[in-house]
Amino acid sequence: MAIRSHKAQQHEESGSAGIRVIARAADILHSLGKHQDGLTLGEIAQLVGLPRSTVQRIVKALEDVNLVIAASPTGGVRLGPALLALAASAKQFSIDEFAKPAIVQLSKETGETVDLAIMGTDKAVVVDQIPGTHPLVAVSETGSSLPLHCSASGKVLLAMLPEERFARIKARLTLSPLTRNSPVSWDLLERDLEAVRRTGIAYDREEFRNGICAVAAGVRGPGNEIAAISIPVPTDRFRATESSLAKSLLDRTQALQRRL
Repeated sequence: MAIRSHKAQQHEESGSAGIRVIARAADILHSLGKHQDGLTLGEIAQLVGLPRSTVQRIVKALEDVNLVIAASPTGGVRLGPALLALAASAKQFSIDEFAKPAIVQLSKETGETVDLAIMGTDKAVVVDQIPGTHPLVAVSETGSSLPLHCSASGKVLLAMLPEERFARIKARLTLSPLTRNSPVSWDLLERDLEAVRRTGIAYDREEFRNGICAVAAGVRGPGNEIAAISIPVPTDRFRATESSLAKSLLDRTQALQRRL
């Protein structure tokens, strides 16, 4: 058992109190972010579950640095202009930066190639890839395109689209048969997409290329951008590992989504 001095304990308690104040200030800012016209101190207190006196002290501190300002001459506060400067100077992270550790780890776990793809114009575009370690692996070039209707990544991206954008793509997308397994009717494809929305997993069973199968799952970035993480595998090995690959992929993408 460790022994700490009274002074060290006081320092630790002071630090914990400071962290709590920061967390409460963040809660207040988030609440104001959802109410652009502003809130009264009483409304903020109710939303964040704090005494009005505590809210008043924190809001006063935020007002001093223009993180919040008066909402009107008669009362209430709203987000302040200082937040604009902070937002402008914040580094913009793309989804591939967030996803990189996850796809690296997934490739280590499975020994398979792992791709990250985003939505292009009527296609999926591979923006990152971690090659597998098996003697025989499926590899495509970064920047290459995948068809939306018959690749696992493409199906995931279609399934994640807002209804209006999906309708626009549906009106112009040609369902070309790239193999004998490619879905060539919207009835077949929409059945696949419904399964993706229900399970979170998309499959390509030699629908894009003969001899290659794949499993994919989607993630949504902080700016609501969408991406697909997929594991393409030679067909013979895919048949034996399909379930375990799908489970590993879901575990990793769900953990990544929680971070995002």
